[in-house]
Amino acid sequence: MESAQTSGEQAPLPIVPPQSERAFGAWVQHSLIQCKRLLLVWLRDPATTIQTLIYPALTLLMLRVVLGDSITAATGMPSEYGTVPMITLVAAMSGAVVSALGFKNEQYTGLLGRLWTMPVHRAAGLTGRLLAEAIRVLITTLFVIVVGFCIGFRFWNGPLAALAMIAIPVLFGVAFAVLVTALATVSGGVMLVNIVAIVNTLLMFFNSGFVPTTVYPTWMQSTVANQPMSTAIDAMRGLAWDGAVTVPLLKTLAWTLGAIVVFAYPAIRGYRRAAESSG
Repeated sequence: MESAQTSGEQAPLPIVPPQSERAFGAWVQHSLIQCKRLLLVWLRDPATTIQTLIYPALTLLMLRVVLGDSITAATGMPSEYGTVPMITLVAAMSGAVVSALGFKNEQYTGLLGRLWTMPVHRAAGLTGRLLAEAIRVLITTLFVIVVGFCIGFRFWNGPLAALAMIAIPVLFGVAFAVLVTALATVSGGVMLVNIVAIVNTLLMFFNSGFVPTTVYPTWMQSTVANQPMSTAIDAMRGLAWDGAVTVPLLKTLAWTLGAIVVFAYPAIRGYRRAAESSG
């Protein structure tokens, strides 16, 4: 009888030591959980998959078929060393819009508010979202580079230069995600898409990815050469193939880190405001 009672008894539950939700370890753990949640949501959404992988790859192939030979003949340099970096940056910016719209949807459905009231580190929602964004941009960049290899793109300056080139779109995407998140907290979904679409279009068509900046009108050359996408493209082209690296890389770091510094506080304040008014 005693053995039956003993066998029927449940094992004691493990004792978990209490941990402050504001602790550094909690912030890291909760950020990783939020990152995993967002990655799973994006993975199960066909529209996000198309926006992340299929659309950039098809755009790159279209540019190669339609304009590749013309650009090579006009500039004297292989077109893929401009279009591959350009498409990785465009994909990073476009994906940030999808992420921001998902953020607005979580606000409207009340998910942000529910997470805000739970014992979760306050910063984990935003940092987890930015970490997921960095992983998404990394996957997109690698996929675009694989497609680029099929049309002639190669790394000529060794593995370290290749890693540095891959890191540029990731940093660029995180900076743009901080900017878009700050905008998403103060604007509606339709307005956000329109604003970012205008910015994306201007940056995409007025940069050094298609042709050298010397081809543009004289009064535009300085602006085009120093806009963030051009500096990033020039740095990535130099790392992968040939050209200056130090100056465009420093300009890219100045643009991206500057955007993070300027828009980080509005993004944090806006995220908190959106979470408190969610639902």
